[in-house]
Amino acid sequence: MTDFPLAFLGMFESLRMGPTFARGRRDERAGHVRSLTISSSLAVALVRGPEDAVAFRARIAVRAFGAADWARIEETLVKEARFTASLLDGRMPDGIEATFAGNGMSLLPLSLDEVAMDCTCERWPMPCIHLAATCYALARAFESDPFEVFTWRGRTRDELLMRLRRLREASPAEAVPEAEPVDEPAPLVDPEDPGAFWGELGFALDLGDAGGHPDALLDQLDPPRLTHHGRPINEVLRPAYQHLSDTEGVGRTD
Repeated sequence: MTDFPLAFLGMFESLRMGPTFARGRRDERAGHVRSLTISSSLAVALVRGPEDAVAFRARIAVRAFGAADWARIEETLVKEARFTASLLDGRMPDGIEATFAGNGMSLLPLSLDEVAMDCTCERWPMPCIHLAATCYALARAFESDPFEVFTWRGRTRDELLMRLRRLREASPAEAVPEAEPVDEPAPLVDPEDPGAFWGELGFALDLGDAGGHPDALLDQLDPPRLTHHGRPINEVLRPAYQHLSDTEGVGRTD
């Protein structure tokens, strides 16, 4: 058996009711537990031993975790990739009990004070042999399908896996580094203000080779692709170049 069933049975066997549990173990192995149903907080079995005229109903109950408890557990589980991968693959991951303990809960009841039991046989003392057989049947169910422990605590297998998938899909993707900001190009100087244009440019051209036509330089260059309000930039700049012919001289700055 896995750790779950052993821990579960150890709690009941600590009652020191050796003969009762020895009989319950034999009855469970012999198939006298006719049915076992596990639901939120309750495990119900029909047990009919070799000396019983009818089957008796034995019940073992624990407190089911509330919605807020399960929400904390699920958020913790989804942060551990190995836990989520194992559970979604239908396997109970090792160390999952620590996740519950870290949230102030225990997957299995820690003491008999956390368990309520009754049986329709009404024999005393409790637990009777029918409850003892039910304990072993419940432990076997946990061994066959550990997800039944979750069911007993209030979350079925399908509900748990559905919520884990949703949480995993809703978790933010790995942060993508933002692109470094690109400096916006400085705005063009107003071509209607030639003085400001040349002052911003910070230098003057030697137009001696331009044949006396300051704007001839613009015609020697390939038309740039840059436009201003739909006009080629060389045409936008032409008035500024032509304005140079009206000046008395152009100084050069080094």
